Order: sequence, then C-alpha cells, then structure tokens
Amino acid sequence: MGFIIIWSNFAEIQLDKIFHYYKDVAGSAIALKNIKEIILAVDKLKNNPAIGQIEELLKDRTIEYRYFLHRNYKVIYSIDKKELQIRIADIFDTRQNPVKIKRHK
Repeated sequence: MGFIIIWSNFAEIQLDKIFHYYKDVAGSAIALKNIKEIILAVDKLKNNPAIGQIEELLKDRTIEYRYFLHRNYKVIYSIDKKELQIRIADIFDTRQNPVKIKRHK
C-alpha cells in the first residue's frame, strides 16, 4: 500500500499561478500539459516518498521538508509515515531568488 498525496492550499495556489502564466504566454493546451506533468511527477512519490533530497533552506523548520525537481520547479513536500501521507507544501519556481523559498505560507 502506497502513500496518499495531500496538497496544501498554498501548493494548489502555486499550481494555479503556473497554469495562468503558461496560459497567458503559450495558451491553454500548453498550460494544462505542464500542470498534468507536475501532478504526474508528484504521483511518483506515492510508491517512493524518499526520492527527494532534504531541503537545506528549510532545515530550521520543525517539519522535515524534502524536494525533487521537475523542469524549472522544485516540489517541496513532507512525509508523514504514521499516516502514510505525503504533504505537498509548495511548487517553487527555481528561477526565483532561492531565499524566497522561506516565505511564509
């Protein structure tokens, strides 16, 4: 039995922003394709949640955050082994200043 994926409201808002950005610059089809690819990449965590590295910029938090890269995006998540949940905290555009990753949600 694999883990289940829980998306935070903040991560969902980031997905919406990504969608609207690509919709404006490349059209709805490309925007939808990009979002689907991110979601499919996240779904791979269900069977192998530890594939991501520990996020060094968030080490001061009480929760251990991990990440993996998908294109220009850093998918930041935590693992709850007791509840068998992977919580997606953020989808961070790596073209931004890395310090922004510490922004409060």
